[in-house]
Amino acid sequence: MVGRHSDAAYRDILEGIKIKTLVHGERTLMAEFRLAAGRVLPQHAHPFEQTGYLVSGRLELVIDGTTHTVGPGDSWCIPMNSVHGATVDEDSVALEVFSPAREDYLKYLDGGSVA
Repeated sequence: MVGRHSDAAYRDILEGIKIKTLVHGERTLMAEFRLAAGRVLPQHAHPFEQTGYLVSGRLELVIDGTTHTVGPGDSWCIPMNSVHGATVDEDSVALEVFSPAREDYLKYLDGGSVA
């Protein structure tokens, strides 16, 4: 599968937090998140390993009770079932890969991806 760049098809998952699934395979899924300054991604956990890269902006990322300030070019890996969340300090763009692939995020696939 190849994903083609497009500014279309972002969907709100929370107020000020948008997602677009870029590509996926049998075992992984990559999504782009656009996060507005001042928003909070509530603490949560899920059965997916989550590896992220901050393209732009600044976040306070909390993983299992430890706060990490992340800026452009920083990356992270959140183990399966770890409690995590974030506060968005500046408008931000993050890329995240989930393994196994999140079937619930397939509905956010842009349609610009081709096999």
